[in-house]
Amino acid sequence: MATQIISHGRVTWTNIEHPTQEDLRLLADAYPHFHPLDLEDLTSRIERPKIDDYEDYLFVVMQFPIWDEKRRISRPSEVDMFVGSGYLVTVHDGELKPLADLLYLCQHYENKRQEYMGESAGRLFHAVIDRLVDYLFPILRKVDEKTHEIEETLFSGDMRTVIQEISVARRDIIALRRIVRPQVEIIADLEKVDRPFIREELEVFFGDILDHVQKARDIIEDEAQVIEGLADTSDTLASYRINEVMRILTVFSVILLPLTLIAGCYGMNVPVPGEEEPLSFWLISGGMFIISLLMLAFFRSRRWL
Repeated sequence: MATQIISHGRVTWTNIEHPTQEDLRLLADAYPHFHPLDLEDLTSRIERPKIDDYEDYLFVVMQFPIWDEKRRISRPSEVDMFVGSGYLVTVHDGELKPLADLLYLCQHYENKRQEYMGESAGRLFHAVIDRLVDYLFPILRKVDEKTHEIEETLFSGDMRTVIQEISVARRDIIALRRIVRPQVEIIADLEKVDRPFIREELEVFFGDILDHVQKARDIIEDEAQVIEGLADTSDTLASYRINEVMRILTVFSVILLPLTLIAGCYGMNVPVPGEEEPLSFWLISGGMFIISLLMLAFFRSRRWL
């Protein structure tokens, strides 16, 4: 079992990582008033962010991004929280570093337990969400750095590589948008709705978290617009380069057309004027060369080359 319990004053923090059926049974025994459907949600692989209000406790499901290095995309990591008078229960997969760091501090440092658990469970609940939201910004800074890197290599790098990087960045931004957007409504609800086990003075603190998560959402939207602009620019550059190649190939094709006609005429198995001349090969080759020069001069005069 991966259940850890920290008690300080009148507050108890129960943290469960990778919950098993035995963990859920013990949790149900310790808190028999928890709704069975909420306990069932703890084993669901992906649960939509939500808030379930009850008379004596609050059940909150939130998601925060975790970078998947292998797939190169941010994926959601879920944290389920029960908060009531004097207790907080957190259930997650153990991959959320801010939550693990806060748990470590409360386990090993008395002053940190007093800071985060000395007032109420609502204060500890706020600290958990605040740290998780703050962790969004290092992730967004990496996204911004990647966008700037793409922007710098857009005109000088290999176009195939640039297009691949733009596609990867766009997919990651879409994933971040899908993760962060629902959290805004959750935190807005925590700020506005009065609950007896979350003290009124915490409304200001939850308002600060709401400002942060809205800022994170706005940054993601800005990055989405930038990456779309870079994608449009890369498409324009790719089209321009294709057109340049097609233009050069067309010029060569047009030049070769009369030369192929002349060569075909003299290659027919029928009498052709001048074929008996000893210098006919050189005369024909010289004529073809002059035709090529005249056509190149014509193309340059029309600024096609």
